[in-house]
Amino acid sequence: MSSTLPPALRRKRRREAARTAAFLSPWLIGFGFFFLYPLLSTVYFSFMNYDGFAAPTFVGLRNWDFVFTKYPSFWQGMGNTLWLVAVMVTLRVAFGLGVGLLVTKVKTGSGFFRTAFYLPYLAPPVAATMAFAFLLNPGTGPVNHLLGEIGLPQPGWFTDPSWSKPALTMLAMWGIGDLMVIFMAALLDVPREQYEAAELDGTSAPQRFRFVTLPNIAPIVVFAVVTGVIQAMQYYTQAIVAGKVASGVIGGSGQQFEPGYPHGSTWTLPQMVYNLGFQRFDTGSACVVAIILFAISMAFTSLLMRRRAGFLNSED
Repeated sequence: MSSTLPPALRRKRRREAARTAAFLSPWLIGFGFFFLYPLLSTVYFSFMNYDGFAAPTFVGLRNWDFVFTKYPSFWQGMGNTLWLVAVMVTLRVAFGLGVGLLVTKVKTGSGFFRTAFYLPYLAPPVAATMAFAFLLNPGTGPVNHLLGEIGLPQPGWFTDPSWSKPALTMLAMWGIGDLMVIFMAALLDVPREQYEAAELDGTSAPQRFRFVTLPNIAPIVVFAVVTGVIQAMQYYTQAIVAGKVASGVIGGSGQQFEPGYPHGSTWTLPQMVYNLGFQRFDTGSACVVAIILFAISMAFTSLLMRRRAGFLNSED
């Protein structure tokens, strides 16, 4: 059909297509080099026996079989990662929203509280994790000392498999400043007229939050959950540092360290990728775990995006 167009119109459309491609070229180049090529390479190497040095050889589904049936602690790491997604993300979003609500209601000293809640987010992850590990040390940490003074149980925190993930969740909730700022901006953007109309109708504060605040900030809640899931699926630094500090392995080239200390309770999928690819030099199996990690992240994100209509206003 395009052959029936006048030559001038065809030249105009070609110029428009070339101009559009030129504007899109930075994104296309970045997408190709930093996403598409690594993704295709990961899929390719998942079917190869490759140690990073010798030429890769095709082995079919052997790497997949090894990861799912023979790699120790794979399913434990999968469960730990999903636990972090379900519990840590939920508590971070709820706590960030709660702090944002409280700070927006403060009349005096709101700047101080905003700064106080945001500053922990700026702390480097390694330094923050080491500080938390020393604070929660079951023998010498001040937290357990205070709990003992008031007659409460003194958990083992990072040395106890039952408390290691809750301790990491506490660390994540301490650095809640990013979500607080996002939620504050959304809360301050809610039209005051809707609150006034709801008050005239005699609604209570919980009802105003449910029927006025939540529908207006629902897109931000969905954004916070989606980004939180992606971050939780990539959770590595805090877990590995907390395990090293709690086990006493904080430096030295000759020291042995059990990944996921204690007893695999902080073992996550990103740690598996590092363990397989850079410690065992089994790049093929590491690529299998990376694909699983990517697939789970995409599944969670797709589910949340499909369900967003249940959170948004009907007119959205």
